[in-house]
Amino acid sequence: MKLIDGGVCAAKGFTAGGIHCGIRKNKDKKDLSLIYSEVPAAAAAVYTTNLVKGAPLTVTKKHISDGFAQAIICNSGNANTCNADGMEIAEKMSALTADALGIKADDIVVASTGVIGEKLDITPIAQGIPGLVKSLKKDGSADAAEGIMTTDTVKKEVSVEFEIGGKTCRIGGIAKGSGMIHPNMATMLVFITTDAAISPDMLQKALSGDIKNTFNMVSVDGDTSTNDMVTVLANGMAGNEEITCEGENFCVFMKALNTVTMNLCRRIAGDGEGATKLLECRVSGAADDQTAKTVAKSVICSSLLKAAMFGADANWGRVLCAIGYSGADVDPDKIDVAFRSSKGEIKVCENGAGIPFSEETAKEILLQKEIEILINLNSGEFSSVAWGCDLTYDYVKINGDYRT
Repeated sequence: MKLIDGGVCAAKGFTAGGIHCGIRKNKDKKDLSLIYSEVPAAAAAVYTTNLVKGAPLTVTKKHISDGFAQAIICNSGNANTCNADGMEIAEKMSALTADALGIKADDIVVASTGVIGEKLDITPIAQGIPGLVKSLKKDGSADAAEGIMTTDTVKKEVSVEFEIGGKTCRIGGIAKGSGMIHPNMATMLVFITTDAAISPDMLQKALSGDIKNTFNMVSVDGDTSTNDMVTVLANGMAGNEEITCEGENFCVFMKALNTVTMNLCRRIAGDGEGATKLLECRVSGAADDQTAKTVAKSVICSSLLKAAMFGADANWGRVLCAIGYSGADVDPDKIDVAFRSSKGEIKVCENGAGIPFSEETAKEILLQKEIEILINLNSGEFSSVAWGCDLTYDYVKINGDYRT
């Protein structure tokens, strides 16, 4: 298995594109993206758990209820959420895209991201779709990745190549996500494509299993979004024997999917609104899997800990505090904590108590762009990882006038 270029266009039969159609005022920013498969593809998705959901999610869920789709259209700049005509607009986006591509509207995944509660005018989208379809190309993943960005500062795309049954397969993805990131599933948009042949049921099983250890372990600000989802299309053009049950081939596919999703998780967390650092919390020595996950997520969500990391302050007491209120059944007197980065590793807590350490060395370690928070509960063999970012002044600035 190896990382390759191409994003959502790495897999056979997929093209993508992105344009500025006029939803966003800044003409230099793309605001409409399209991903297209030459043939119908198996489809799977997971959706936000927020009770307030964007209309595109409801429409997409209906469209892929038969397990198949052929294209994904997404706009940025407006979430099409809490709008009286939201469903109508989402269905219209699907119909216009289908007409332009010559496929069925029910084979369209539709998504929107941006400001909540503002009406989405279909006019610029309708006018832009013909040009969007013309923009489709084999190297169009970057354009599509740009078109779904909101407060993101960098495009997020990744792809890998692997083998199933002697056939070369590829899987790639693009993502947006910078604020309102606290998935349970999900608080971002992630679109994944693969040419591996896998049944809709097994594709859904793979995705639903994967997110428990990837996207559901990411948090930027603790707010679970209304709109976002993760969608996978698998068109089978690699020619492998279709995966219809668990076994070696399914495990290989799961590993490839996890490689893509974990990479996107790190990119989303590192590009949190106003963030200067990627935080990775690694928990080991837990009594069970759920305890490890609960502890890791609680620490990565702690606003106090995130602020301390911004200031390069080795305030390990905030780690213990977050573990203590997490609800996990742990023994505080067994907990060890250390911080690690490219500048080295320093232990700051042993058996639940502070130990002597160099503040100067700790600061040097915590001034780096990627920080690992290492926690050993010393109570078992289970482990987990969660991703987040530091909490900075700029987060408040960005969200103080996000709408206006």
